Amino acid sequence: MKALASIATVLFALLAAPAQAAPALPGCGELCGKMRQVVQDLTRIETPGGVQDTYKARIGGIDQWINIRGHDRTNPVILFVHGGPASPAMPTAWQFQRPIEEYFTVVHYDQRAAGKTFRANDPEAVEDSIRIDRYVEDAIEVAEHVRERLGKDKLVLVGHSWGTIVATKAALERPDLFHAYVGIGQVINTRLNEKLSFEFGLAQARAEGNEAAIAEMESIAPYPGDEPITRERIIIARKWPQHYGGMTAYRAESPYYHRGPWLSPEYDADDVAAINDGNVFTLWRILPEFLEVDFTGVDRFPIPVVMFMGRHDYTTPSAPTAEWIEAVEAPYKRAVWFERSSHMVPWEEPGKTLVSLLEHVRPLAIEPAGGR
Repeated sequence: MKALASIATVLFALLAAPAQAAPALPGCGELCGKMRQVVQDLTRIETPGGVQDTYKARIGGIDQWINIRGHDRTNPVILFVHGGPASPAMPTAWQFQRPIEEYFTVVHYDQRAAGKTFRANDPEAVEDSIRIDRYVEDAIEVAEHVRERLGKDKLVLVGHSWGTIVATKAALERPDLFHAYVGIGQVINTRLNEKLSFEFGLAQARAEGNEAAIAEMESIAPYPGDEPITRERIIIARKWPQHYGGMTAYRAESPYYHRGPWLSPEYDADDVAAINDGNVFTLWRILPEFLEVDFTGVDRFPIPVVMFMGRHDYTTPSAPTAEWIEAVEAPYKRAVWFERSSHMVPWEEPGKTLVSLLEHVRPLAIEPAGGR
């Protein structure tokens, strides 16, 4: 199981930040509990009109966990669709989200077979539903649920990495639910992303004279080419672009992300372990569909669209996204570059994330007093 989990972590980095549930730090049981209490106290919302709620709701025929946080219920609402598909953002949102909560109410949900939602359901009952269209239906149902719960007419839809596939399709299917769509680490064409990521990793290895990396990558070249994207090929293809900062800029490893869930007030130890369990569970079920994703033919977008693009992102390379948003017709569109980010934009540049949301997104989402 450990070997499979390791493969899952490496492989699913192409969809989102690694979903690895990091092992407990030596002797960290009581210490982690005390640190979690500090985070819990720091992030507690007590403002009049604020909301802080974590609960499960019946979505898509199963129990799915939802987290809602914000300092003022009258603020616009963001629905965040996480990556993975089994890399929930709920347990690491505390690392970047606190200032955003002053200006937006932020909603996270653990998608089917992810994190707390994975634990809440019998895996055999959901294994046949691990399909992109089912995830899209879930996102729409969550949006409708949140509208009713918070008394809002529309939401701001935000997708990250794998979540951009789900969110883009949800926006195209139900534009009436959303003020705007924000893509972070947007997937446009999976096979093209794979090609660009691989070329980046190989070029960096050659520039450094890294013979081991060169030999590994050349062993699967041309990639992806016309051959099937097998487990062995994709593991090699993802390894070296990440090593050269294609996941988090300027660094090969991201322990802050891996260990973040251990300090989350929303997650206990079993929830943390379920991240990797869900990752392994979804891996091969969703991969064939994921590899066929292609939004290049979408030339009209029905709602305002904003793309947050990491300059150094070679997990979902930004060049195709920049080309797409330049060409697409939409009521409003904006491309925002994050010069010091790779794939993990909100975690890498939280300040600019907040400023960009305030400048480009919040004005699109101001509703009349009283909401609906």
